[in-house]
Amino acid sequence: MLSTGALRAHLLAAGLAGPVATSREDSLRSYRLFAARDPRVMLGLEPEGAWGERDVLGLMADRCGVSRDPGRVTGTDAIDPELTLRALDAFAGRLRAAVECGAPVLLGTGHPERLLGFYAALADALSAAGCLVLSPAQGRCIDITTRFGVRTYRLDYVRGVALVRKAGVRSGGRETGAHTHSPLPVRVALDGLARSGGPLPGLVVGDHGWACGAGQLGIEAIGPADTDDPALFVGEAEGRVSVAVPLWGGARSPYYLPLTRYVLNRACLSQ
Repeated sequence: MLSTGALRAHLLAAGLAGPVATSREDSLRSYRLFAARDPRVMLGLEPEGAWGERDVLGLMADRCGVSRDPGRVTGTDAIDPELTLRALDAFAGRLRAAVECGAPVLLGTGHPERLLGFYAALADALSAAGCLVLSPAQGRCIDITTRFGVRTYRLDYVRGVALVRKAGVRSGGRETGAHTHSPLPVRVALDGLARSGGPLPGLVVGDHGWACGAGQLGIEAIGPADTDDPALFVGEAEGRVSVAVPLWGGARSPYYLPLTRYVLNRACLSQ
């Protein structure tokens, strides 16, 4: 069993919390864009409040641990590991609650190159505990606006985790999926469930647009977010994201495995 102290040490050693590789410039730029309601950083969220740049910075200082000094504009940013640990405990609590009520669960990621293993282990544990892990609309094509223009992707599932691939790319290769912030994949997945008459998820577990897109539609959502992803933390503050876990998302996949063990243990889902 991984102790809280051991996980804290791992978070710091792996750069998942503490000083992280996300630049201060990137974080502040995201806060400016969020205040301007730029869809590139909204992740499908439509805030009810008037979130100015200073408001977003203050929230991220409170919920993530970044410096609240607007005059600090260079260097790297930081995540408070205590906030990460607290959020992981809450994250585990929502997984446990989903199991206790037998809720169907949808898992999806816009970070498959980094976080697929983390989510896949959760999907395996939830399925073993009796939750229906949903995989709707597999193969559906989705047109997503990127910085290179509109690109067509295909919704796919790996070990119960939704992701998108470039259209025409075979799923049997080494390519794990595309990095995307778009809420369109979760909307397409939920539309597939509605059209088929299948059960809607009681919980969505994911990052980026998966969490914010589901939360905006009134479905409980939990997931990790970096210092330059203010949408999940605003969604949490406004009650549309249940848990936003401050966590650097750029580490190698194996570094997230201790988090999986910790969360499953806290949720009483360890096998």
